[in-house]
Amino acid sequence: MRSSAVTPADLERYDAATAHLEPPFAGVDLAAMRANAEAMTLRAAGKPIRLASKSVRCRELTGRVLRMNGFRGILAFTLPEALWLAPWLAQRGARDDIVVAYPTADQTALARLAGDPAAAAAIIVTVDCPEHLDMIEKAAAGTAAASEGGPHPVRVCIDIDAGYVALGGLMRAGARRSPIRTPADAAALATAILARPGLRLAGLLAYEAQIAGVGDNPAGRPLYATAVRYLQRKSGAELARRRAAIVAAVRAVAPLEFVNGGGTGSIEKTAAEPAVTEIGAGSGLYQPALFDTYRGFRGRPAALFALPVVRRPGPGVVTALGGGYLASGPANRARLPSPYLPAGLRLDAREGAGEVQTPLLGAAADRLRIGDRVWFRHAKAGELCERFSELHLIEGTVVVATAPTYRGEGQAFL
Repeated sequence: MRSSAVTPADLERYDAATAHLEPPFAGVDLAAMRANAEAMTLRAAGKPIRLASKSVRCRELTGRVLRMNGFRGILAFTLPEALWLAPWLAQRGARDDIVVAYPTADQTALARLAGDPAAAAAIIVTVDCPEHLDMIEKAAAGTAAASEGGPHPVRVCIDIDAGYVALGGLMRAGARRSPIRTPADAAALATAILARPGLRLAGLLAYEAQIAGVGDNPAGRPLYATAVRYLQRKSGAELARRRAAIVAAVRAVAPLEFVNGGGTGSIEKTAAEPAVTEIGAGSGLYQPALFDTYRGFRGRPAALFALPVVRRPGPGVVTALGGGYLASGPANRARLPSPYLPAGLRLDAREGAGEVQTPLLGAAADRLRIGDRVWFRHAKAGELCERFSELHLIEGTVVVATAPTYRGEGQAFL
């Protein structure tokens, strides 16, 4: 599945829809986002997708996605975020629960969780060691006197290391996350959870970053692409066997409500594993630039930001105001935003994207005048929302709504 080619009509449509706005600003093409969501659910082949909230960071859009077929539940990135989202979901009549995808050391938030029966019922926190269990129990103990009915049982999810290890540990691919790697590791932690009356085991989580977050078709790097594909095949086969064995070992100790795996880049591969019951994904809704490097799918760019042209230093060069919205990860050019519309612009390799100005090179520069707009794509998904307080939601040639981002609602979770 490949995205449509960029056409002058795209630029005309976006410019027409936002003619009343002064850049810089960010927007989301709702038709593109819906098409991406439908493509993601098709790839999931009937397994529900738990929406990764850090890839969206806008409650209005989160609500829209959760009303779509194929999406169920939220994969949050911090416990304070989950505590903020839970009552909002309840007010909307939604039954979606929230899994916090990363362990927390926030004692204040854990105490709030254990002291609030509605939150404790709706939120699941991730653990990967006995110290996490100790921390939850300590926070819950502090709520015993003040909480209605004492501390409420906290639901937990065991995070599994989904990385690929070879050559006796000399080679590793994948994010460095959990120390829980084997069926015995997982069963031991599950047993420790069951031994604590204030905890309830709800599920397992395993994110295969080396497959879900690494494109297998990077432009101009054929040898690297071949190596990535080989490693992903080996890693996927190893993880499928190991994940199934871990699930079986933990289910021998206690029942599980869910087994979450995957990400935008591996939806169909992870969904094919019988042991996995749901997929965690979200970046594919916005289709940021880093996800253009997959052979098996490509969505439509949906999240964009516009910068004004403020200088014309010379032939083939214009300068836009702002633009240094860098993505997290290794510090390389892939983390820079990329000019999208009009087509035919590129960053200056010596300057990149700057905090207050971004030079743009290419034949298209000579057709731009002071005050014209250049539309960009961020390298990653939700991180764009940390730069803007609102998203202008575009339907055709009209902005149909303006929705606050997390930052626009005064929330900064990381």
